[in-house]
Amino acid sequence: MSQKGHKRRLRPKYKILAAMSALVLGGGGVVLVSQGAFAGQDSRNAPVTATIDCPDVGDKLDNVPDQARKEVDANLAQLDTQVADAYKQLSSGQAKSKTLLGGLKQQRDKTITNLSDTLGKAGQKPAGLQGLSGCVMKEAAAADPADEPALANGAGGADAAAKQGAPQQQQQQQQQQAKGGPARSDFVAIGNVKPNVRKPAARGGASTGSFAVQCGRNEDGHFNPDNVIVAPGVSNGAHHMHDYVGNKTTDAFSTNNSLAQSGTTCTNGDQSTYYWPVLRLRDGRAEKDAKAPGGGQDANVGTILKPKQVTIEFKGSPVSKVAAMPRFMRIITGDAKALTNGNANANASWSCTGFENRQLKDKYPVCPKGSDVVRTFNFQSCWDGKNIDSANHRTHVAFADNNGNCKNGFKAIPQLVQRIVYSVPPGSRFAVDSFPEQLHKPVTDHGDFINVMSNGLMAGAVRCINDGRACR
Repeated sequence: MSQKGHKRRLRPKYKILAAMSALVLGGGGVVLVSQGAFAGQDSRNAPVTATIDCPDVGDKLDNVPDQARKEVDANLAQLDTQVADAYKQLSSGQAKSKTLLGGLKQQRDKTITNLSDTLGKAGQKPAGLQGLSGCVMKEAAAADPADEPALANGAGGADAAAKQGAPQQQQQQQQQQAKGGPARSDFVAIGNVKPNVRKPAARGGASTGSFAVQCGRNEDGHFNPDNVIVAPGVSNGAHHMHDYVGNKTTDAFSTNNSLAQSGTTCTNGDQSTYYWPVLRLRDGRAEKDAKAPGGGQDANVGTILKPKQVTIEFKGSPVSKVAAMPRFMRIITGDAKALTNGNANANASWSCTGFENRQLKDKYPVCPKGSDVVRTFNFQSCWDGKNIDSANHRTHVAFADNNGNCKNGFKAIPQLVQRIVYSVPPGSRFAVDSFPEQLHKPVTDHGDFINVMSNGLMAGAVRCINDGRACR
């Protein structure tokens, strides 16, 4: 953009709409030229991208009667699909922003009305949901075009494809995929991060033991873009690919009965379901799901990285003994929509081996040579003592406070900690799978868990933890 002549500085809320005429289309959204430095970027011309920010209706629901849950979940999944489809139109230049947002609001109005009516019939119609139908445009850091040639020249990139005689259409597809990568400002050298991990000291009555579960690294290739907790009965309910260990049959259509009858990859017979979004190299390669829902159809592209190591461990409380989790309890940690929802429920923890006293929530780590990328999921460790799930999948569990205490009415349960290690080639761009409009931002990382341990196995785990033993 020329800097000659006097130009009136646009107010931030108008900047995206005013700049729509100067967009560059690519797999990563509508790339705009920022008139000022964007967070974490020094250049005055650092690119930003437009995405769609809609209120999270599901997060506002605190009571859904059992008889209404199936239809409510289907409507919530439909809202996610509407936003994903609108973002695809935005990123491909198929619709003007004003028209797109208007059409999206009409769709959401209808779906939210259906949801409210369903709850009303069950005697729990909430107030204020209709005010959540409107969406706005949101700025986020985009991939720097200067990074794209280097990425495309990597193994399997567009230049390599050209040298191997790949068809022009395939080369163009790979180049477009490269443009969908994370922004330069989404990465930080782990050595530049100060130690920030603080753990409360154990007090009298603490449960200092642990219970580890060996479930492999998804050697069976169990992937799908479903989310049986948030969108049961809906194919591609997550709009991003999940990596599974433990229960062998988990998908959108799983029930408590089917989970209890399933085999498991865990060596001790634990049938629990452990899953998280896949991590991908943004290398321009066409993965098996390049044309599939949850994969390329939802802007999740590149080579899926197989974990180098997966550690699943249950830990105790620094202030009390722990109680057994009920079978079929569901817990989600983190927020898959944190880019647009904000950080209130975000719980991503990115780091590098050898530097795990430094954890990142909203940045991907750049690890030094010989160090691997680490994702750590610390799950909620306090339970309301009654419910195995809640309407928004959050309020039945909670995090302990900074001293390790559970809030009133909640009791300590074994804390699930998942640690996933990846070997990432030095200098490579990588990104976590996400809903399309969440732009693969690191803050959207999250983990999901359904406890399907037998009552006996859970009781044994609790004894180990409360007795201060390390059991495997």
